[in-house]
Amino acid sequence: MKLATIMDGTRDGKLVVVSKDLTRYCAADNIAPTLQYALDNWDEIAPKLEALYTDVQHEAVPCERFHEREAHSPLPRAYQWADGSAYINHVELVRKARGAEVPESFYHDPLMYQGGSDAFLAPRDDIPLGDTKWGCDMEGEIAVVTDDVPMGVSKEGAAGHIKLVMLVNDVSLRGLIPGELAKGFGFFQSKPASAFSPVAVTPDELGDAWQGNVIHLPLMVDYNGEPFGRANAGVDATFSLADLVAHAARTRNLGAGTIIGSGTVSNQGPDGDPGKPVSEGGLGYSCIAEIRMIETIADGEAKTPFMAPGDTVRVEMRDAEGHSIFGAIEQKVVEA
Repeated sequence: MKLATIMDGTRDGKLVVVSKDLTRYCAADNIAPTLQYALDNWDEIAPKLEALYTDVQHEAVPCERFHEREAHSPLPRAYQWADGSAYINHVELVRKARGAEVPESFYHDPLMYQGGSDAFLAPRDDIPLGDTKWGCDMEGEIAVVTDDVPMGVSKEGAAGHIKLVMLVNDVSLRGLIPGELAKGFGFFQSKPASAFSPVAVTPDELGDAWQGNVIHLPLMVDYNGEPFGRANAGVDATFSLADLVAHAARTRNLGAGTIIGSGTVSNQGPDGDPGKPVSEGGLGYSCIAEIRMIETIADGEAKTPFMAPGDTVRVEMRDAEGHSIFGAIEQKVVEA
């Protein structure tokens, strides 16, 4: 099924069930007022939402036109948002650009940071930027939402706790990251509010594309109206999303509504090289930092600037028939 949160003037919005083709929705507030409520009571609520989804598909209930611009992030705020590092190619490029090796442990022990989750951006919200020197970057990623996950869960057990899948633009301020990491205490100011796709879907909606707890489809990232990234989320994934959920739960329980991100979706080139831009026939990149890394490696300096007011980003994923699965994140950078 497909779920969304319509903005209604409250912080947490109104839960709705959306048709498979993203054209219609039916309010689900008589079943669960918010998505967080549904996740808190998933075993009881999910079958009722599934029944409503079937009715929406068959047009057996009154529906309204679904406009993505009216949707908030599926969870406008969450108890927890943690972002991992499923795609080590991205980490390798970051480190190679500054002459550092990737520690061997990174290949079996994923990186993860805990981001701010008290207020997400809506998928059509502007990205406020206080200073272009902060180095504003987009990061196209996949994210999953869990129910209650017990501490110490196995990878196999973690897969059963993945209830929803969505896309994310994990906004990063690259100019602030080195200084924060140098303190030895992780990201904070360098990771402002992220935005998630208008629609979250249950894994079964992905069909054969959902294998091994990753999505085997290209993540489409457009920058200023031009194709920028087409990396396949099912390729070069060192860790699955279930691996990341299990990693997050190693020493603690995860509460219902926890969001776990994949990290920047990143593919190698066909010969294990860093890959080429879309304009040169490659799969491109899901963030600006990667093309800057490749420019630095090749030419000794980065040439592509980070985002500035007026720049736009679009993140979307389409199924094998070309239909949008999650709707699109469409954002513009503006002066804060």
